[in-house]
Amino acid sequence: MARRNPFHSEAEAFRWLLLTIAAFAAVALASLLGGWPVGLPVWIVVTAAALWWYLRPLPDDRVPQAAAHVGGPGEKRILVVANETLASQELLEAVGRAAEGYKAQVLVVAPALNTKVRHWASDEDSARADAQRRLDGSLARLAGMGLEVRGEVGDADPLQAIEDALRMFGADEIVISTHPEERSNWLERGEVEAARERFAVPVTHVVVDLDADATS
Repeated sequence: MARRNPFHSEAEAFRWLLLTIAAFAAVALASLLGGWPVGLPVWIVVTAAALWWYLRPLPDDRVPQAAAHVGGPGEKRILVVANETLASQELLEAVGRAAEGYKAQVLVVAPALNTKVRHWASDEDSARADAQRRLDGSLARLAGMGLEVRGEVGDADPLQAIEDALRMFGADEIVISTHPEERSNWLERGEVEAARERFAVPVTHVVVDLDADATS
């Protein structure tokens, strides 16, 4: 059984912040109107509800292959999720290994990475343009390997991007590429482990050190 994590994405953390502010406002208003005899019970009820919501066991809510793959023997669908490391040789080789021996279909999803300032300003055009440029280069190289491949720019949240892709593309394997741990926002937020817990599809993690590649 899993437990709810309100911080697995910025959107969930923001919702949790809004709920916390609302809870404190309710306690403050109750205390203002009725003093501590009213404020204290309201605080107890709000705290108990929050603890129950956060700690209650959840059923296995992993997202399965929403568009279930029904291909024949020897066929495989691979979902690739990456952005800044899309054109790396390490990722291309990992996809090649995953496809080896199969008639493979590959869907490459590039989350539209954005700065927090631009995100809150609803300015996603440059982020999507950067993701599309990297995506185009990766698709060309994968096609050159003889793979049947297509791609799309996805949600800035990699978990949401994967979930969106799985609704239309029944993957047999997910390949996620990141920077090394000390430079990866995705690893810092635990996105790869979260994907393994959330999705009922095998996840392969590829670490790409672009700085080392540039100096080699």
